[in-house]
Amino acid sequence: MAKEIEALLAGLSKPQKSIAPKYLYDETGSGLFEEITTLPEYYLTSTELGIMDSHIDEIAATVGPQASLIEFGSGSSVKTRMLLQHLDKLAAYVPVDISEEHLLESQRNIRAAFPHIEVLPVVADFTRRFSLPAPATMPLRNIVYFPGSTIGNFEYDDAVELLRVMHQEAGDGGALLIGVDLQKDPAVIHDAYNDSAGVTARFNLNMLRHLNREFGSDFNLESFRHKATYDSDEGRVVIELVSTQQQAVHLGGTTILLDEGEAILTEYSHKYTLESFAAMADVAGFTVSKVWTDPNQWFSVQLLLRD
Repeated sequence: MAKEIEALLAGLSKPQKSIAPKYLYDETGSGLFEEITTLPEYYLTSTELGIMDSHIDEIAATVGPQASLIEFGSGSSVKTRMLLQHLDKLAAYVPVDISEEHLLESQRNIRAAFPHIEVLPVVADFTRRFSLPAPATMPLRNIVYFPGSTIGNFEYDDAVELLRVMHQEAGDGGALLIGVDLQKDPAVIHDAYNDSAGVTARFNLNMLRHLNREFGSDFNLESFRHKATYDSDEGRVVIELVSTQQQAVHLGGTTILLDEGEAILTEYSHKYTLESFAAMADVAGFTVSKVWTDPNQWFSVQLLLRD
């Protein structure tokens, strides 16, 4: 815990204060995010599901038989289940997550729904290289799966490094199946992160509640407001918590001073062009083999092959 507090204080001591986005996802935060994915303004999940539903046979054929599906960030979502239902003679499903409790709950649900598939959960920080378990059936290839546009939450250098980890875990002849959100009308993007029901605001503010409970800080949630703006020059949504007054917050024996109007960065969400994402993937050793999009070209599901 001491190292986590040290990392939190380092982020909150910078000229641009920040908190790592992983603190958005305690039990309450995860539930709020699931609610966000059902909101009418939040196009990402429904659009990605539509792409998967329309092209699942082609996606499965492109993956090929007897693959090992390695999901970065364990999930028992509709997208994961769709793949598990359609992939031919799947050798194993390997969900990877840093949260053991969440991982074990997800794998129990998957095992119950797919008793014929070997499920091999791995507790690991998937941003760093980890060891893969050996399935009972030798896979013909590894397919790393990273749905939901989560790659967009990483800044460029970190995104490239994560893609390099995926490149390593895919192994010879392997591939990456990834969700990538695309640039579009800024109004559509703005509404997705500023929903009329205020669920995204509650999700963002819950980060402070999580820190108060986990690390003994004393953030006053009533003294912060959610802010999400789209920076079209950088092609990313900037998500922040803005102090509504001059205040002092205490964490690990340290006092953090905030001015009225000062923002704490909690998350980025990058939106790519097909060309910019392909260029980034190339730096990490991948070549884009296939792209599936919706009719509006708001979102893409892409298959990347190792160079």
